[in-house]
Amino acid sequence: MALHHALSSEIVSLKPLGGRIPGTPTHAIIKAEQLEVIRVVLPAGDRLPLHETPGEITVQCLEGEVQFTVGDKDQVLRAGDWIHLEPRAPHALLAVQDASLLLTICLIPASA
Repeated sequence: MALHHALSSEIVSLKPLGGRIPGTPTHAIIKAEQLEVIRVVLPAGDRLPLHETPGEITVQCLEGEVQFTVGDKDQVLRAGDWIHLEPRAPHALLAVQDASLLLTICLIPASA
C-alpha cells in the first residue's frame, strides 16, 4: 500500500509527536517535480550516516535534539532551530534526544 502524500492545499499537522516518536516512521509529506518535504523521525541514539544531496536542503528541528555534522563541524539543533545546506554538502545526524525534523529537499540539482 502506497503512503499518502499531501495534496495541493491540504493542511498537514507538524505538531510534536512526543512519546510517539519511537513508533512513528520517517515519511514523505510531499514529493513534487521540484520539491520533496519529509518528516524525519529519529529516536534517541539513531543516526543518519554521512551523505549528501544534489540540491539544496533545509532542516528544521520540530522537537528534541540532534547533533548535525556538516563536513567536520558538529552543531546541535534543538526545537525551533533551522539550517540550510548548499548542494552536495556532506552531512550526518545523530539524535541526542528523541527528535523529529522537517526536511525540505530541492530536487533540481545546482548547475555543474
